[in-house]
Amino acid sequence: MKSILSGIFMLLAIPLFASRILVPMDDSQANHLKAYGVTFWVLGNGVEADWLLNYRGGSFMFKNVAAIENECIIRGVSYQIIADVQAAQILDEISDPEVNMEMVKLEVAPRVAVYSPAGKLPWDDAVTLVLTYAEIPYDIVYDEEVLTGVLPKYDWLHLHHEDFTGQFGKFYKAYRTATWYQDEVASQNASAQIMGFQKVSEMKREVGVTIRNFVLGGGFLFTMCSGTDSYDISLAAQEVDICEAMFDGDPAESQASSKLDFSEGFAFQNYTLEMDPLVYEFSNIDGTKDHAKLKPINDFFTLFDFSAKWDIVPTMLTQNHLRVISGFMGQTTSFRKSFIRPDVTIMGDNRNLTTAKYIHGELGQGQWTYYGGHDPEDYRHMVNDPPTDLNLHPNSPGYRLILNNILFPAAKKKERKT
Repeated sequence: MKSILSGIFMLLAIPLFASRILVPMDDSQANHLKAYGVTFWVLGNGVEADWLLNYRGGSFMFKNVAAIENECIIRGVSYQIIADVQAAQILDEISDPEVNMEMVKLEVAPRVAVYSPAGKLPWDDAVTLVLTYAEIPYDIVYDEEVLTGVLPKYDWLHLHHEDFTGQFGKFYKAYRTATWYQDEVASQNASAQIMGFQKVSEMKREVGVTIRNFVLGGGFLFTMCSGTDSYDISLAAQEVDICEAMFDGDPAESQASSKLDFSEGFAFQNYTLEMDPLVYEFSNIDGTKDHAKLKPINDFFTLFDFSAKWDIVPTMLTQNHLRVISGFMGQTTSFRKSFIRPDVTIMGDNRNLTTAKYIHGELGQGQWTYYGGHDPEDYRHMVNDPPTDLNLHPNSPGYRLILNNILFPAAKKKERKT
């Protein structure tokens, strides 16, 4: 095995003549999602990559070596062999100050972790689904691992569709008699007791604070659906009991919304909690009810255009071959703009509504991204629905946004300016 790997590294180290491999990311690309996997594989083998922001949909360029070309062929990724002089012309075009393009050097494959219960399958979550499809390696961590200090080992963390408030997803009304719901409640309560917490909500808040410290120290956090607002709410409610008796054995505090400390969260302020345990909602941050008024054909969001040379971070995170993307629902579908803090960057919104779909911000030395909705290729994904087959959606613009976030930590730190 060692000899095989050594052979691959040797091949990667030897350019074939004076040429480059260009992986276009415009409409000519046969498989956008696996193109990210190829780029991750290249970085994982110690070879740098050029990310050509706003050039043909955010293309990638590598030195031309046989192993990389072979990997593109195996994975069905479109590529072109271009001469060094052509590559130089592309870089000259990108460097023109009048052109909204930029080249970012990707250096090292990020170390990726997914916060998820051990029993979850890849298709339970869009991020693990696309990581698996794109063949990008990741580790699973959960409450015990987070609280015992593993996060500094990683560059990038995704939060599975988790309820950090300790209300078990607010599935109580619809699923409290379901075996899977009862098993989850029992498992979470047992874990909390083992780790010395009286309540699941207390355990989740401690996990949330540990993740917040990971971001403060330079980590990158990405999350979708209920992992966004429930996480922010748990941080704001560190000193407040917001769980009713069926969740933690005692009633919630009166006037809980007025006791929240919004400064502890990442993205939201001035919202009101949904305290009714029979309502499938955490607060009025979520715009699901707004989207429910639209027909699916009218539910879409538009990516903002940023200056590639000055706003490099949001430019990287919005690379795509489409700027208008079909919407999709979730427990948390989108974020009402009136509750988004002014220091948060909105990267995509629904022009028919006053909601944002895709937002980003900084915290300390780190950064985070929230993406509303459950599955970019399943408009209304329900509990127990079959998994999405990404073989049918290799060019999904909605899934591309997830993969932009995964590659972002590979960029040279000096180029991560906003």
